[in-house]
Amino acid sequence: MTHHIRLPDDRVAILGALDLERTPDGIRPRRLPAWTRPRLHDGWMDLVVSHAAGVRLRLRTAARSLALGVHVTVPKMGAGPLSASFDLAIDGTVLARVPATAGDALSLTVNLANARLIPGPPETVRFDDLSEGEKDVEIWLPHSAAVELRTLDSDAPLLAPTPPPGVAWVHYGSSVSHGPEAPAPTLTWPAVAALTTGAALTNLGFGGNAMLDPEVARAIRDTPADLITLKVGINIVGRASMRERTFVPAVHGFLDTIREGHPDTPIVLVSPTPFAELETKAGPTAPDPETGRQRALGSPGAGALTLTGVRTLLAKVVGVRADPALRYLDGRELLGPDEARALPDGLHPDPAAHLLMGERAARLLLGPYL
Repeated sequence: MTHHIRLPDDRVAILGALDLERTPDGIRPRRLPAWTRPRLHDGWMDLVVSHAAGVRLRLRTAARSLALGVHVTVPKMGAGPLSASFDLAIDGTVLARVPATAGDALSLTVNLANARLIPGPPETVRFDDLSEGEKDVEIWLPHSAAVELRTLDSDAPLLAPTPPPGVAWVHYGSSVSHGPEAPAPTLTWPAVAALTTGAALTNLGFGGNAMLDPEVARAIRDTPADLITLKVGINIVGRASMRERTFVPAVHGFLDTIREGHPDTPIVLVSPTPFAELETKAGPTAPDPETGRQRALGSPGAGALTLTGVRTLLAKVVGVRADPALRYLDGRELLGPDEARALPDGLHPDPAAHLLMGERAARLLLGPYL
């Protein structure tokens, strides 16, 4: 007998999303609350917030077959669309992966105003031959796509979902944390760390947009968490969006806001992983027409930010605050300079680097709090 539900439904918990946008046919998870949308005032930020990195459905059932009705919107820039797949985990172990084969394509250029939506049909993502007996199932959504959730069919009833058992971990970062280069949603480094340790992840990695926005700080303040990690600096240096004068107070303000809701929650402030071009040079960056790699265009000088300078400043922020529940982690402990130089663009983790960073993050970020 097939059991059919329309989403949302209380029997299906949606984890890792801070908003569920209602649509005519279902819901679309978003990774920031709805009230932040008009205030952030940036089309690219709005786009990456819609991407379902770390978002997953959690349900309890004895079903051996599940069919999820979805409509996916996958961005396409340059050579082709980003990877989009659905991963199924049972009791924390990833057992199946199904690629998205339909849906809309969003053709992008550097100028978002020129984006073109190529409509496509909805689809049904099936998982068959699941193990017998009651089990906790999580379906991880594509991490670099927007997903409209419509229906869920099962061959056994859905029971009340159990709460995730692990540490509630909220992580904030850039595209390095968002992970578009990872081939699947459970293979970004935050997901690898979460699955390794059993942590319940909320991934607030926003490609190109880790700008210490006060709206994001308020969202973190209001989100239940046992551990908060903040990986900041690369986007601010790469876009030259701040100087030393504004960066240090912005970090303090971000932390102050979070502490309003989490006075004693452990926070780890993580500096950028290496990027040779910005270690001692200032942004902004632009692509080199010959190599395609990002090149620093900024003028060095008093107050200009580099990655080396940001690491020093973040360590000083932690020292000045003398907060026993706040610590600093040098991002080079997650990925070393030689390892970063070997990456295709020298900055963004490839699949192997995501696995390596996830293993290290499980030990260095999460390990002390398990």
